[in-house]
Amino acid sequence: MKTLIRWLLLAGALLLVAHLYPGVQVTSFTTALIAALVLGLFNTLLRPVLVLLTLPVTLLTLGLFLFVINALLFWATASVLDGFTVTGFPAALIGSLIYSLCGMAIDVLMERLFPDSE
Repeated sequence: MKTLIRWLLLAGALLLVAHLYPGVQVTSFTTALIAALVLGLFNTLLRPVLVLLTLPVTLLTLGLFLFVINALLFWATASVLDGFTVTGFPAALIGSLIYSLCGMAIDVLMERLFPDSE
């Protein structure tokens, strides 16, 4: 149940990004649901590999290169899906930053709504 609610909220966050920033467009809530799922899969499967491969650059930039990795994954998600459009790398960078901030807020909300019982 927690995962389903988080997925719905992240899809809503993607719609919010499209509303706030004109460089990102999402045609429908269904597209946002699919994009949130694909973005989650990319972050789960590809992000660790990319972070490991770019570790020297990430260390040299004091972690700022992680923003580039997030933007590339955001942009890759848009290139894979119809109905989810990112106009270029700067739009992907700004869109991924807004989406990440929304994701952090959603994580805090989920922790308050569904505290782990230990």
